[in-house]
Amino acid sequence: MNIYHPENAVVPIKLWTDGVPIEESALKQLEHVARLPIVVSHIAVMPDVHWGRGATIGSVIPTQGTIIPAAVGVDIGCGMMAVRTTLTANDLPGDLHSMRLCIEEAVPHGRTHDGGKGDAGAWGNHPPSAILNEWDALHGGFKAILQQHPKLGHANTYTHLGTLGTGNHFIEVCIDEREQVWLMLHSGSRGVGNRIGSYFIELAKKDMARHGIDLPNKELAYLQEGSEHFSDYVIAVSWAQEFARINRTLMMQAVIKAIKKSKGLPHFSITDVTVNCHHNYVQKEIHFGQEVYLTRKGAVRAGEDDLGIIPGSMGARSFIVRGKGNPDSFYSCSHGAGRKMGRAEAKRQFTLQDHRNATEGVECRKDTEVIDETPGAYKDIEAVMNAQADLVEILYTLKQVICVKG
Repeated sequence: MNIYHPENAVVPIKLWTDGVPIEESALKQLEHVARLPIVVSHIAVMPDVHWGRGATIGSVIPTQGTIIPAAVGVDIGCGMMAVRTTLTANDLPGDLHSMRLCIEEAVPHGRTHDGGKGDAGAWGNHPPSAILNEWDALHGGFKAILQQHPKLGHANTYTHLGTLGTGNHFIEVCIDEREQVWLMLHSGSRGVGNRIGSYFIELAKKDMARHGIDLPNKELAYLQEGSEHFSDYVIAVSWAQEFARINRTLMMQAVIKAIKKSKGLPHFSITDVTVNCHHNYVQKEIHFGQEVYLTRKGAVRAGEDDLGIIPGSMGARSFIVRGKGNPDSFYSCSHGAGRKMGRAEAKRQFTLQDHRNATEGVECRKDTEVIDETPGAYKDIEAVMNAQADLVEILYTLKQVICVKG
């Protein structure tokens, strides 16, 4: 871990980035956050750090009496879920393509109407009854939010529950070093979380302008305890985090059900190893004797004995980890490998053949639409894990054999 003291900063920056590149734009963002008077103690930077909207992905930010909505982000509650099955590698069929199609059919992914204004979520307007039942249970909390902020009613809600989404969200079938089969997925709060995040980011900006507060970056606008919108945001973000957690659970149930229907597969069950963790969220925690709002933007809680998931890219290994409870990191670790380059740059730099070579042995999409997710666009997961050896212990090492992308 290295400590960096930016000029005119209120707090230092502690970085777990030995052996891992960090781009100048991300470092500049971190410097801006370190100059905010609301940040306490220090900022912790994970080895998967890279530029993000408002605040850097792979950063952990403690604030006193305030929350920065853009630091929480727009994919509120985005995270990972993994379960270990009783299946072994020898139980899997030779035809993994058919199994991938079964998963893709069971869990809606991508967008309708080409992602335009008519996008109704991957279910369209007719989700199954199980999804509607879950939505009814969640809806009470959302009604309270809508009473104060009716504009949020235009967000996709039940039509996105139980769906994967696009971009870096995925579902995988993996095999660990003991030849045990795992199911793993990555997704968040979908359309409604995006709407909540974007809406409160703009309200925070208006609050800053109204109070004449000058910021190093207007995206770092924050809401203060006792202000007009603070409590509403806390309610909304907590609800979106619960939406994201349930979303992952519903998808995992659908994946398990789909795989059980696969031809030639023996009966199997889920073992006692299940992990479901956020990596874009905020919550109250106590660190160094102070109660703070801790925002993990692209970071996983890694308190002592906490279980977490650190995925690699489409062609790299992933890890189930146990936290070591390092206080300097605010009990956190990385949420993945982290992007090495932007999506547009990846599409310029890599060919379809590059992508096919990098994902050899993985049953996945091998078309031009996923080149921005090709392994070469991400940092070396091995270097990322080495840089945070004092934050987590590796329990299981997974290698995917099937990867479903949105």
